[in-house]
Amino acid sequence: MSAVSQRLPVFPWDRLEPYKKTAAAHPDGIVDLSVGTPVDPVPELIRTALTDAADSPGYPTVWGTPALRDAITGWLERRLGARGITHRHVLPVVGSKELVAWLPTQLGLGPGDRVAFPRLAYPTYEVGARLARAGYEAYDDPTALDPEGLRLLWLNSPSNPTGEVLSREELTRIVAWAREHGVLVVSDECYLELGWEAAPVSVLHPDVNGGSYDGLVAVHSLSKRSNLAGYRAAFAAGDPEVLGPLLQIRKHGGMMLSAPTQAAMAAALGDDEHVRVQRERYAARRAVLREALLGHGFRVEHSEASLYLWATRDESCWDTVAHLAELGVLVAPGDFYGPAGDVFVRVAFTATDERVAEAARRL
Repeated sequence: MSAVSQRLPVFPWDRLEPYKKTAAAHPDGIVDLSVGTPVDPVPELIRTALTDAADSPGYPTVWGTPALRDAITGWLERRLGARGITHRHVLPVVGSKELVAWLPTQLGLGPGDRVAFPRLAYPTYEVGARLARAGYEAYDDPTALDPEGLRLLWLNSPSNPTGEVLSREELTRIVAWAREHGVLVVSDECYLELGWEAAPVSVLHPDVNGGSYDGLVAVHSLSKRSNLAGYRAAFAAGDPEVLGPLLQIRKHGGMMLSAPTQAAMAAALGDDEHVRVQRERYAARRAVLREALLGHGFRVEHSEASLYLWATRDESCWDTVAHLAELGVLVAPGDFYGPAGDVFVRVAFTATDERVAEAARRL
């Protein structure tokens, strides 16, 4: 076994393959509500921007074009309420998962350093710490952590998998605590525009950070809001003293978005209408699935934002996965996201209207 494979957990989605085969054998086909992959078309204005930039024979820049940086800063001010954002405050990245996985390494973390993330969390936070050979731990309340050696604190609001949203007051308290102890806060906010029963707030909002970005970085993705998962389009924003060195490291590593992707991303961030349309699609699918799950004996917790319903029948998550697979419906087991999820499943509402309706019919 290689040294790298010894440092990493088993890739969780590989464990779901037998259940995927069972669901696929359903006579009316599989309804895949597991991964949460967008299925709706990429909006026309984004595809046009991509194709118009297709003749790009030269190397793109890691920092992105000025037009892209303008689009990012404009969006941050318009949509998140950020103030005083300049090009120095932003950094395009090749999809948010890449940044999450490699950020501890790029920050220079290693043995003796610690990374913390929510008790129920996207597995890549742990993977990033392992790749850097840093210590890691999960928390219920980050302000209860021992700050000694804690270098990186991940927040995730709205949460993947639970859809839970941290309030403005909670974020303010956490940011103040982290600053007091010199801990870098990186807030994964990839679902921030998808609030249903809550209005998610960014750590970049002045009510949270007091008008200063010191010690704060927010991560945003266009995968879900603009159906750009296939484009690998995301960015980080916040403290220039953190992002500046990251930019230099990423220049050396050649970690850059393609020029056509940069053009498409600028177009996507400049248009709010396609996001409104996509939100309406997801809201309708969410309502159908939520009603069907409740009618099938599930209890739904949190789920006030994001693209998932966090549901339970108070049994082993794998028993629930197996039960639904027999109905031809594939969902993600909650323990993918930590032992605290062992009686929950995560149900994505990113399937087509037809498949969502079919899942509801089977339930």
